[in-house]
Amino acid sequence: MNILSSVTSLCQFAYQTIGNTISPVTTLFSNTTDTIGRVLHPITSLIDKRILPPKDLSTVTTYDPKDEVDPEAVGLTLSGKEAIWSGVEDLYRTGIYPGISFCLRRKGKIVLNRGIGHARGDGPGEPSTAKKILMTPDTPVCQFSASKVVTAMLVHLLVELKEIDLLDPVAHYIPEFGCHGKDKTSIYHIISHHGGIPRPPDNVDPSLLFDLEGFVQVLCKSKPESQGGRRMAYHAITGGAILAEIVHRVTGMNIRQFLDETIKKPLGLRYFNYGLPDDDLDTVATNYSTGLPLIFPFSTIVKRALSASWEDVVNISNQREFKQAIIPAGNLYATADEMTQFFQLLLNGGELNGIRIFKPLTIQRAVMESDHMKFDGTMVIPMRYSAGLMLGASPVGMWGPFTSSAYGHVGFINIFCWADPERDLSVSLLTTGKSLIGEHLVYIARLLAYISWYCRTVGVPGDITEVYSSYVLPIQKILQQSLMTW
Repeated sequence: MNILSSVTSLCQFAYQTIGNTISPVTTLFSNTTDTIGRVLHPITSLIDKRILPPKDLSTVTTYDPKDEVDPEAVGLTLSGKEAIWSGVEDLYRTGIYPGISFCLRRKGKIVLNRGIGHARGDGPGEPSTAKKILMTPDTPVCQFSASKVVTAMLVHLLVELKEIDLLDPVAHYIPEFGCHGKDKTSIYHIISHHGGIPRPPDNVDPSLLFDLEGFVQVLCKSKPESQGGRRMAYHAITGGAILAEIVHRVTGMNIRQFLDETIKKPLGLRYFNYGLPDDDLDTVATNYSTGLPLIFPFSTIVKRALSASWEDVVNISNQREFKQAIIPAGNLYATADEMTQFFQLLLNGGELNGIRIFKPLTIQRAVMESDHMKFDGTMVIPMRYSAGLMLGASPVGMWGPFTSSAYGHVGFINIFCWADPERDLSVSLLTTGKSLIGEHLVYIARLLAYISWYCRTVGVPGDITEVYSSYVLPIQKILQQSLMTW
């Protein structure tokens, strides 16, 4: 009983202070960034690439107040709403993100839906004469790996329609995939990042991504790094292609058409699909490589996962061919509001605005943990997945403190889209700057902490359970195994 009381007190203390814990660190960074940013030498800017935000952020902030509800109507406070938006502004002030689009829904209602910065024309190194186009809530942004959630849910929809079973071998639908021992690799293995093909074969031309059929055939002929189900390793670009091919072979439609018919049109979404039509190419936000250059070992990890360098991936994402291709693991285009609508759909058990897309059981299956938190062989960090989504954890997880019930996906490290059933929350943070290392990570952590804190529910017993199951038990198991080995 004394131990339980101690843990309860500890969790209460963490909940009450988590929003302010990182503040002293971010204050140091903000002072330094502001001072250095305004006197930065041109040579230095070639190494640390960032923009110079204006002192008056209202000049680059766009939103319609009528779109945002009174926060108290959905269980928030005005000060909480202002603190969350202040966290977004601080993230923009780092200079790492030329443009940010942010949308937060609570209990299905929009609390914040705003753009800050520029969609185009204000990236690092761009001439002062470049035409600057403001980032607005209506600006479509490439979701990169956040696209995987949508691809996964389309596969789950096929399960609901009894067209496939996740335990079926991939080779049942794509016979040529079954070579080199991949005949026992299941759809579930692929969708949960246990498929044994986390990356393309070496020396694959990145432009092959534009040819979905050709890319699938390369993966079919490739030798797996491990047997399906044996090893957890994030499938950055490979899994989406295989899942899309299954959709094609079962439905006769490519995955873009299937998404259009099953989700985009029924919900009346403007963009929300893989690639863009010709008429929308000039509306999309431009991506920029920002911050410090990647060095070993990070540069090696990125190139192994993506078959291209960090800079190359960013440059490719701005090419016309990329914007018009079908890349199920990485080029869904949507606004922040569209992404929160999609996650609200999942929160609602598969229904949105009176339109049912999924059965509640389909959502439950999709967000069930596929494996306990453990080391990911690609991302080289502890991860926790379901069949297609990244899951939160406690005391700290992907979606902030005490978020083990949350689920979503990141995109190219700098895009965060998720739902949190405990807080009745769906959030989308879309950014155009792409940086892996830097002080912006501290600001992201603080923003996630603010959202977790100001949208929290009352009580901590559930959090104690989360801490114990997500951290204490796995660590205990590791120690036991180490002692037995020793």
